[in-house]
Amino acid sequence: MGGVKQFQQYPGLEDDIRDLRYALSGLFPNERKVVEILGKRSQAHRESIAEGYKLLFAESLPKRLKASMSCKAERCLMLWMMDPSERDAVLLYEALSQGGPKKDRAVIGMLCTRSSAQLYLIKQAYYSVFCQTLENHLDGSGFVFPEPQNKRKWAFWRSAEPKVEDPPKRQLAITKLLLALARGSRPENTTVDRHIALTDAHQLNKVCSGKLGNEETLIRIFSTRSPYQLTATMNFYEQHYGHDFEKALSKKDAGEFLQALRAVVQCLRRPSEFYAEDIITALSKGNGPVDEDTLVQIITTRADVDMHMIRIEFMKECKRALEQVISERAMGVIGQFLVTAIRQRDMVFNSRPTSEGSTNSYYTNPLSTGSRQSSDRSQPDTFHSGSQGSSGTNSSHNSFTSKSNQHAIVSASGS
Repeated sequence: MGGVKQFQQYPGLEDDIRDLRYALSGLFPNERKVVEILGKRSQAHRESIAEGYKLLFAESLPKRLKASMSCKAERCLMLWMMDPSERDAVLLYEALSQGGPKKDRAVIGMLCTRSSAQLYLIKQAYYSVFCQTLENHLDGSGFVFPEPQNKRKWAFWRSAEPKVEDPPKRQLAITKLLLALARGSRPENTTVDRHIALTDAHQLNKVCSGKLGNEETLIRIFSTRSPYQLTATMNFYEQHYGHDFEKALSKKDAGEFLQALRAVVQCLRRPSEFYAEDIITALSKGNGPVDEDTLVQIITTRADVDMHMIRIEFMKECKRALEQVISERAMGVIGQFLVTAIRQRDMVFNSRPTSEGSTNSYYTNPLSTGSRQSSDRSQPDTFHSGSQGSSGTNSSHNSFTSKSNQHAIVSASGS
C-alpha cells in the first residue's frame, strides 16, 4: 500500500479502501456496506479515501459511486464525497432552480452560516461547475447555462440533472436580501459597538412603525452586522420598546419578507436551533413520507460542523434522539446513511491535521474566523442558546413548530 502513504492517513484507511472496492464490485453492489464505510468518516477522512482509491485502482471513486449506486443513495453519497464548497454550490443551485419560500429559507441558512472566505470558495465552485455566477442565479437573470468549458471533477453532476421549470417569482425585497447576504460583507469579529447597536434598534422600531425607511434599512442592518452585534441590537430593542423584535417577526400574519428576516436573525444567532426546526418540519408529515431532500441537505452540510448541537436542540424540542426518529421515519439505505452521518462525530477518529491549501480548511474555528459554530465539542458555545433580553430558544421554537407537529414525531413510533 505504498501509494497511500504519499498522503496523511488514519487508522484503518487501507481497510476502508479495500472494503469499498469489494462492496462496489459485481452486478449488485453492497450499498449498505458502502454507506457504513463512508458515512462514519469525516470530511478529511473521505478525502483520504478518495485519494487512496484513485492511487490504488486508477479509478475515480465518485464516478464509481455514480455508476454503481441506486438513484437516491447515489445522490447522498455524491454530496457526501464532494468538497464542502462544491457541495454548497450544488445545493444552492438546486434550491434556486426549484424556488419558493421553503427553498429560499434553505438558501438563507447556507448564506448566513458561511464566512466571507467560505462564500468566496462557494462562488468560485458555482462558476466552475455551472458556468454562471451565483449572483446572476439569485436575481433570476440567468437560467440558461452554457456547457462547461472545462471538465472539472464534479462537472458530470449536470449530466444526469433533470429538467426543471422556471422557479416561481419571489418578492423583490427577498431577492435583494439574498444578494446582500451573498456579498459576504458581514464583519467576522466579536467586537460589539453599543452606539451602533442602539442606533440600529431605534431604526428597526421606526421602520416597523412606518416612520422611517423601508426594507432597504432592514436589509442593510441584517446583512452587514456580525452575530454578536445583531444580538446586542436585539437586546437594546427589547429593553427600549418592551417586546422582542424576533418574536414579532414570527407572527402568523407576517409576510414572506418578514419570515425571511426572521430566518436570517435566527440563523445568525442560533444556527443549531434554525436547523433543528427545519429537521422537525421535514419529519413532521404525519404518516406521509419524510422530506428526504431537506434532511440530506442539512446533514451532509452540518455533520462536520455542529451536528452535535443540532441533536441537542432536537432533543430539547421533541424529547427524543434525532437518530432514533430518523431511523424510524426514513427507511432503506437513505435512512441508514442519515443515521450513520449523524453519528459520525461519535466515532473514535479525529480529523487529521490539514496541509496548506487543504479543502478541510473550509471548516474553521468560529472564534477566529467568524464561522457561526465550532466543529469541535470543546469550543465554548457563546450564542447558540440566545442572549439576555431575548425571548429565549423555546419561545421562538414554539412559535414556529406547532404541538401537533411535535406529537406527529413523538407518536410516529411510540404507538
